[in-house]
Amino acid sequence: MAAANIAVILAVMTHRTNHYGQPIGAPLPDWTPRIAPPRTPMTGRYCAVEPLDPARHSNDLFASFLAAPDDRDWTYLWTERPADRVAFDHEIERAASAEDLITFAIVDHATGRALGLASYMRIDPANGSIEIGSINFSRALMRNRAGTEAMFLMMRRVFDELGYRRYEWKCDALNAPSRAAAARYGFRFEGIFRQAMVTKGRNRDTAWFSIIDGEFPAIRAAFEAWLAPDNFSPDDTQRARLAAFRDTVLT
Repeated sequence: MAAANIAVILAVMTHRTNHYGQPIGAPLPDWTPRIAPPRTPMTGRYCAVEPLDPARHSNDLFASFLAAPDDRDWTYLWTERPADRVAFDHEIERAASAEDLITFAIVDHATGRALGLASYMRIDPANGSIEIGSINFSRALMRNRAGTEAMFLMMRRVFDELGYRRYEWKCDALNAPSRAAAARYGFRFEGIFRQAMVTKGRNRDTAWFSIIDGEFPAIRAAFEAWLAPDNFSPDDTQRARLAAFRDTVLT
């Protein structure tokens, strides 16, 4: 049977129908548009996620990002690694003042330094959808529990504080580390938008991932269990992976 026909049959089986017999989505009688995310800090056990402030965060971020030995961490970002401090400050000022996204600095409690960036973007309060993007972790934040906690804090704000329905993650389909990170954090792969855009003079197919509100309670429980201090040995090694906690919750 053709895949298109199977899709129609499944839609009829799992959705209600209108008076024409057409399958339609579930009613949302209590839905109201949500507010946009506030530009306020989110604080956890290992990090703080603070609205990007050039005066406060630029020095730390410049030192963290420019410590990388080469530019490979910028391959899939919208911009190249800034060539010097002037260019870097310009990028930070641009990100902090943008009206169509909210950029946060990730401050590691252990060092007190800003070690990375992440943004809320494509904010759609009417439909309860928001994207996490422009994620740029310095080498000091990679494989650091503060980075994982930052992703959780931003996710928790979207679902628990603001009541959004959908949280999106999109990346270049060729960006294997980003796709692996999305899966690790609990996002579900939805497909690839072919030739979605042109970036840095080259084609980009975009991989789409999402978490919806009904999935978040299990994901929240997994993050909380993974982030607990007793999940880490004295040498800071994780005792169990995040996916292991998520699998336990879901079974």
